[in-house]
Amino acid sequence: MPGFELYGNEEKQAINEWFDINNGVMFAHGFDKIRKNVFKVRDFEKTVASSFNVKYAQAVSSGSSALLVALRALGVKAGDEVITSAFTFVATVEAIIESGATPIIAEVDTSLNIDPIDIEKRITSKTKVIIPVHMAGCSADMDAIKNIAYKYNLFILEDTAQAFGGSYKNKILGTIGDVGIYSFDFAKNITCGEGGMVVTNNQELYEKSRAYHDHGHEYNSKFPRGKDTRSMPGFNFRMTEIQAVLGLTQFNKLNYILEKQKFNKNKLKKSLSSCNVNFRKVIDKGGDIGDSVIFFLKNENIAKEFSNELYENNMGTKNLPDALTWHYAGTWSHLFKDFSHLKDCESLWPTTDKILKSAVALPIMINMDLEYTINSVLKIMKKFGL
Repeated sequence: MPGFELYGNEEKQAINEWFDINNGVMFAHGFDKIRKNVFKVRDFEKTVASSFNVKYAQAVSSGSSALLVALRALGVKAGDEVITSAFTFVATVEAIIESGATPIIAEVDTSLNIDPIDIEKRITSKTKVIIPVHMAGCSADMDAIKNIAYKYNLFILEDTAQAFGGSYKNKILGTIGDVGIYSFDFAKNITCGEGGMVVTNNQELYEKSRAYHDHGHEYNSKFPRGKDTRSMPGFNFRMTEIQAVLGLTQFNKLNYILEKQKFNKNKLKKSLSSCNVNFRKVIDKGGDIGDSVIFFLKNENIAKEFSNELYENNMGTKNLPDALTWHYAGTWSHLFKDFSHLKDCESLWPTTDKILKSAVALPIMINMDLEYTINSVLKIMKKFGL
């Protein structure tokens, strides 16, 4: 996810212009006399909402805070259960725990996304939300997940932190469920340094998200901000204006980023098509953002050896296996001390464990030396008899 690769003159110019126009007001609210009606956070929200054909967008301080804001908007509380994937960044489960709910964690299949069959096995009378995570740029099976959610009257919160701009059956990821979230941290395909967004077509969920991210403010037009009304508690998860300036500038590059990523991924994957490896299952190839090429080797030891060879050739991997412990619930005993059903987490998801530990993910970058990467990976494949 290479948004930082494209930081350049456009971002510098946008920041300078913003300082010149509104005297550097970082806050997204008020100070009308000196900001000259420049509201970049609001502009960023409107741009994403209109471009992604979703009614409402609420910018927040990070993708992690977006998850918590969305859970609060859905009314998740202590006693509720929230189902998510065993393969996700740790923030997904951290947000569930912060909301007061109990995390229920399901297996993945070879798509590396949550297995709908395992979701249904884990539903109880306490289940309130399913969080499918669109991992490494590819969609989960949203039709199957929607059918399950409808059957059991559950909410869907799409964690789209790793798939901004991706789609499922021509609908933008994050806009398919009840609510969705995005991340704009430094490693994402567009970046504000830090930042996130909550999107929804439900006005009530939007208004609750807006209130919770800003200390409970209801944005009541009948009162100035200092006398604004409130009916729910909140916290400070606001995005700054300078983050939004960067976000808007990067958003203008999104189509180029996606096109270039897909081109690089397709060329690399095609070059490996004759190798004896199994590639990740992709539910909707047209909606894949081209984040990485992921394939499975015979076992964990071979995957580690393969990864070491990549590093010897000045190449790395993308989470698999280099940052697996931050992305696999089977390594999160530090989170699960208060949840008896998640103790001994190392052995709770045997299917996921086998899949992830045999996987290697080759990162796709905008400015990568594609020919060097192809030649080097093919050389390593040959060395391993693949």
